[in-house]
Amino acid sequence: MNPLKQLAGQTVIYGFSSVGARIINFLLVPFYTRIFTDAAEYGIVNELYAYVAFFIIILTYGMETAFFRFSSKSNEPDLVYSTALKSIIFTSVIFTLLIWFFYPQIALKIGYEDQKIFVLLLGMVLSVDAVASIPFARLRLRNSALKFALIKLFNICINVFFNIFFLLIIPWFLENEINIGFIGNLYDENFRVGYVFISNLIASCLTLLWFLKDIVSSGYKFSMRLLKSMLFYAFPLLIAGLAGTVNEVLDRIMLRHRLPADVDALEQIGIYGANVKIAVLMTLFIQMFRYASEPFFFSQEKNKNSKVLYATVLYYFVIAGVFVFLIIALYIDLFKHIIGSDYHEGIKVVPVILLGNLMLGIYFNLSVWYKLRELTVFGAVFAFCGALVTILVNYYLIPHYGYMASAWGHLLSYSFMVLLSYFVGRMYFQIPYNVKMILFYLICGIGFYLISEIIKIEGNFYRLTLNTLFIVIFTVIVIINERGKLSEILKS
Repeated sequence: MNPLKQLAGQTVIYGFSSVGARIINFLLVPFYTRIFTDAAEYGIVNELYAYVAFFIIILTYGMETAFFRFSSKSNEPDLVYSTALKSIIFTSVIFTLLIWFFYPQIALKIGYEDQKIFVLLLGMVLSVDAVASIPFARLRLRNSALKFALIKLFNICINVFFNIFFLLIIPWFLENEINIGFIGNLYDENFRVGYVFISNLIASCLTLLWFLKDIVSSGYKFSMRLLKSMLFYAFPLLIAGLAGTVNEVLDRIMLRHRLPADVDALEQIGIYGANVKIAVLMTLFIQMFRYASEPFFFSQEKNKNSKVLYATVLYYFVIAGVFVFLIIALYIDLFKHIIGSDYHEGIKVVPVILLGNLMLGIYFNLSVWYKLRELTVFGAVFAFCGALVTILVNYYLIPHYGYMASAWGHLLSYSFMVLLSYFVGRMYFQIPYNVKMILFYLICGIGFYLISEIIKIEGNFYRLTLNTLFIVIFTVIVIINERGKLSEILKS
């Protein structure tokens, strides 16, 4: 089978699952921004989930990618799976015990001494999700995209259901004085943010139950020698993952500590976090591509045309990414209504975040060389350099520019990582990327957006008509330049 068609097919399946899951989950954004009319409440959700993003990297410590790598070259893939799974279970149990005994002190340290139960709930979510990560990775390795999609959708649906149940349905019953028994007695209106985390925990536990048979059937196979090799491979990925997470979520944490004292930091975090969610289509595009491409890149390593294949994948990824950027950025007057009107003042961060996410997708494509050459230490170095840019931009500019500095830190960080990976990669694993045309499409996309902003036509109808024209022009440019290649793809 044509490898590009295989990648496209897997991406479509992951895409449909991700699109469905994200759309269902994305309903929580307008839901939260209307339920939590005080942006500070939504700020709590954003800040605490920023900590979650850090710790899930620590708890999985690069084992997913190590599992892909060692399974693809091992004659005993079941041993690789069992070893990775037992390692994650062991560390997750240790983490759970530490959280159980020390969550009050942790809550005090991060400024949530009055809501310390939040820390305990999220600690349990982290442990459960970490254990589930290896069975999910096994589904991807086996190309079981449909099953993967169903389980992910199940998780999201459960999470959304309980959010609506706790934050909308129960309050409605109580307001209308309808007796709902002991549930009404247990409900606490002052605990509203906590129900977000309880819903997440229920969804995570039920998802893990789905894998219970698979986990039990893995048996007692375990190899300490294999684990040491996997950890050696994965450790740089852990460092890279932590540094990458700094680029993703540290801005929420730094906003609370770097904004001037007379500014409500949690409110600003809530506004910023809500607007970042509008960029979900770009995030979704990258996520569904990543799910399909990571095992794909490893599987094509022995293909004699693999380098040309990797270059082609990046080329079309950029074209598709620019389309996504233009659709969201040029139709922002429509997309902003996804969130509550109390959050619209932060809409200006969306185009910058979109470009930052596109750079992240490009970086992920470029990172193939150090993963295949088992030089993952470079991934750690690049991510660390990107994290340093993020920290410096946020530290020095947040006091002056607020969350706009965080958005630019996001873009500058990933752009710097793209440059580092490209130029260093040329010395170790030459891939014939069509840099000239990639830059051409990027400049076209950014150029059309800037022209739209400079013209600033009054009236939504005329503005959207002009922006639609820009998208049509870009589409025509792509068709003219790619008509030969597109013809081959369409025939396939």
